[in-house]
Amino acid sequence: MKQSRRQFVRTLFVATQAAAVGSLLPRNLFAAEAPISGLNFLVFGDWGRQGTKDQVEVATQMGIAADAVKAKFVISVGDNFYENGVASVDDPQWQSSFEKVYNAPSLQVPWWVILGNHDYHGNCDAQIEYHKINPRWNMPARYYTRTERIDDKTVVDFFYIDTTPMALASDDKKVSGDELKTQKLDRQITWLESALAASTAPWKIVVGHHPVYSGGIHGDTPYVIEHVLPLLEKYRVQAYFNGHDHDLQHLQAGRVNLFCSGGGSKPRDFVLPTAHSKFGRGTGGFIAAALKTDALEVRLIDDKGEQLYTATVPRNGG
Repeated sequence: MKQSRRQFVRTLFVATQAAAVGSLLPRNLFAAEAPISGLNFLVFGDWGRQGTKDQVEVATQMGIAADAVKAKFVISVGDNFYENGVASVDDPQWQSSFEKVYNAPSLQVPWWVILGNHDYHGNCDAQIEYHKINPRWNMPARYYTRTERIDDKTVVDFFYIDTTPMALASDDKKVSGDELKTQKLDRQITWLESALAASTAPWKIVVGHHPVYSGGIHGDTPYVIEHVLPLLEKYRVQAYFNGHDHDLQHLQAGRVNLFCSGGGSKPRDFVLPTAHSKFGRGTGGFIAAALKTDALEVRLIDDKGEQLYTATVPRNGG
């Protein structure tokens, strides 16, 4: 069958990366690995499907990885419950999509969570309130900050933001217009700039659901490009983690490294190279990150536990 030019470019992009990465990196990374020094954590999103096979496969590998690196916490970049969020703190999906799936001992660490567009289909406030039911689940507000200690002298500030109002539901007609109207974008952007400006931490990481740039099926998010990216650059944020596209990607915009980790379930075999792309793969999986004083090591792991790609982000961004 004759390939379209678009299909050919995608195939070449993936094949070239696979050849390069395969010659440099070990397979089955976490089979017998000692913990990496520094602050270790996992990042993933787009996951809650009531224990489907692809969700469980990723959860299993996350448990193995978290145990191997002694992960201190897990970051969820949103779309926590498909298709329509949760109705309340008593919704059965808390058990079928969360408690019974991510039950490995190594995953019984704090989860720091944000909302995705599918979470907006349901009761967003219930996800904030669920901490009272299970302290592992942490979403103190729709956007918030969190400081973590890397070592005795160094900290990192995380800025968790709510990007669904920024996307204006342009790619999701089920998101309630009334719900979006209650979220004042100017207020959130003002908060974000104020929080970034006040931070004296040498490391700054921003977490959102929607991408800045992406080679995935949803593509770029114009509002985030226009209003958030300039703040990331101005305040020297080293990394931005997101989901929304069901794949694993590394892109770069100036000094800001952009990592997509939306492979928690139902991956999409669609990632095209963009002007910002460094790596992309349509697969289930997650990110294992190790933050040290001078560098952030980011490893993209698939649903078989194989390391597909690794990146080192220096403290100056770069």
